[in-house]
Amino acid sequence: MLQHFRAPVLTVFVCLGMMGVGLTLASVASAQDEPAAVTEVAEATDAGAVDAAEDAAPVGWNAGDKVSDLSYDDSNDYAINTLIMFVCAVLVLFMQAGFAMVEVGMNSAKNTVNILAKNVMDLAVGVLLFLLIGYALMYPGSWIAEGYLGSPGSFISRDAQIEEVNGEEVWASAPAYSDGAYASNSADFLFQVAFAATAATIVSGAVAGRMKFGAYLIYSALLTGLIYPISGSWKWGGGFLDAMGFQDFAGSVVVHAVGGFAGLAGAIALGPRLGRYTADGKSVPLPGHNIAFAALGVFILWVGWYGFNPGSQLTYSGAANAEATTYIAVTTTISAAAGAIVALLTGWTLFGKPDLTMALNGVLGGLVAITANCDRVSQVESIVIGAIGGALVVIGIVLLDKLHIDDPVGAWPVHGLCGVWGGIATGIFGDLPDGVESVGAFIGIQAFATLVICAWAFITMGGLFFLLKAIGFLRVSPEEEAAGLDISEHGMHAYPSDAISGGAIA
Repeated sequence: MLQHFRAPVLTVFVCLGMMGVGLTLASVASAQDEPAAVTEVAEATDAGAVDAAEDAAPVGWNAGDKVSDLSYDDSNDYAINTLIMFVCAVLVLFMQAGFAMVEVGMNSAKNTVNILAKNVMDLAVGVLLFLLIGYALMYPGSWIAEGYLGSPGSFISRDAQIEEVNGEEVWASAPAYSDGAYASNSADFLFQVAFAATAATIVSGAVAGRMKFGAYLIYSALLTGLIYPISGSWKWGGGFLDAMGFQDFAGSVVVHAVGGFAGLAGAIALGPRLGRYTADGKSVPLPGHNIAFAALGVFILWVGWYGFNPGSQLTYSGAANAEATTYIAVTTTISAAAGAIVALLTGWTLFGKPDLTMALNGVLGGLVAITANCDRVSQVESIVIGAIGGALVVIGIVLLDKLHIDDPVGAWPVHGLCGVWGGIATGIFGDLPDGVESVGAFIGIQAFATLVICAWAFITMGGLFFLLKAIGFLRVSPEEEAAGLDISEHGMHAYPSDAISGGAIA
């Protein structure tokens, strides 16, 4: 009887423990004038949406200023930026549906409910822990260890709040400002938390079919609450990698490589699915049960990427910002297309047939590779970056197979390997940032920062996965795996025919 209660009790204990830490930090934050700094994601404003009461803010942008001091144009810019960032946040959030469909389609039908549950809980657990812990760690107003670990804080402060003083409307909390009109703190949080959920859900596909649901929830909580925000702060929070000149516009490394290398650690710790390799080491493909779902998922992800990359421009009002935002969409599209074509041709050459799954992963590889540099490369360079990303996806899949590392959806080739390529490609093709004198120096910075972030994700998550394995809480039993995680972990079927005929859909 006790064995049925151990998994949920341990999972709830860990998740509630992290939320308890976050609530404790909230009491610390509430004693400050403002909670953690309101923040950002990309080159456009690395330190993010900083406190609206910055001394440098002009009249109309400070707490206590008259609302009428804010010009109509500035107010309109703030509104445009806020609403467009909100739409981009929704697009990135919708990518969760794309990941779910890709993972479901490329895995056995008997694990469908489990995969969907993991994707739902990635978002649900991630939102709360990012609010309570992660957001402040990733975009700190101050540092515990300068450039390495941010100060604690929880929740977000509302900006653009009005009060009446002596018959005049004044800003009780001024609109967010960062070298010009910015978006609301609320829109910024929604945008950032969608990125955090993306980093977490990448791992779901790599560990599909054999990981305990409770163990996955523990992983998801730690990644979104601690691991991703800490390494993210090193770049987007103004940390030590940012100070070196590291560039990662929308997260090839900061988001995708973190998820990819965490997934690689999980796949290694878990070992292959039952039947994936014979006793003498021969590879046995375990094809997905619904390629239509997988294709739909990739199309959803492609559309969602227009929130991910163009949205990372962060400020959209004005002619220059509007053009930059749409140009980013162009380079993103070009790279995805090149990745699909090259992956299909590479797979066709190696395996003798045009494999749709290779093309689908090639789309994603091209998207991941361009994410770090979509704002700073030419259209021709976008083709090259996406094409190499598409080839790397196929090479990565073959490499994992040779090493007997079972990654059912190709999460590491797409997000890990292509994330690394995106970081390096930024140094090769991207415009030199201020303070960097040569392409060689830029490549060196990109390579070092990429190595640091990938090692952080792989080592920390590998430590967690092997700890869970040591206490017998990582992988389901062979009998549960053979029956399918839908039944063994959730007690339900995804398809009615399974319950009627005992598993008609393979």
